[in-house]
Amino acid sequence: MNAAEFSALLVLATATSFTPGPNTTLSTALAANFGLRRAMRFVCAVPVGWGLLFALCAGGVGALVVALPLLRWSILLGGVGYLLWLAWRLSGSRSLSAVNAARLNVTFTQGVMLQFLNIKAWMLALSIVAGWVAGRPDAAERFVQVFPVLLAYAFFSNLTYATVGSLLRHWLAGPVVDGQPTGGRLLVFNRCMALALVLTAVWMLGTGLATHTAGGLR
Repeated sequence: MNAAEFSALLVLATATSFTPGPNTTLSTALAANFGLRRAMRFVCAVPVGWGLLFALCAGGVGALVVALPLLRWSILLGGVGYLLWLAWRLSGSRSLSAVNAARLNVTFTQGVMLQFLNIKAWMLALSIVAGWVAGRPDAAERFVQVFPVLLAYAFFSNLTYATVGSLLRHWLAGPVVDGQPTGGRLLVFNRCMALALVLTAVWMLGTGLATHTAGGLR
């Protein structure tokens, strides 16, 4: 892979990894509600799940998804439904203890599986496989070059958002009234994060409709 190709890959990875999406929104929300240490299991789950997805796309599964509209729509609607469910669970939480008890508990396994319901993750994986790996005589070597770079982007982008969320954690517990944190800021924050998830779900659905009209995932 020459310098121009690798530079183009880095630009694409930066633009897609560090812009808001379901992963970065959840990383921020989890760290703000639970703290950075608890959020790290999701932060680590993202590169694991996306790495598996990318490897499967490079191995030909992506072509199968593109060829089967029913499978594409199952992935899309599953992802939209899951994001809306998370948004609903998050939107009513105004105290750290309430969130801890029931509302936003995303396990490592769920974080991995979310990547397979994330249309943004599919589009990125398919785009990189098509543009940098598939059909090249040195496809295996290119895969080895690209794979760790993309995993690093997936990890550090979510770690960045989670760090921001954790730094806001104690401030969000306020304002303090009569010596007790009211959680008013946390409620507003959680509702903003819930809205971001809803908007992401709407974007995913719109993208799915557009790609269906155009003839498949691109």
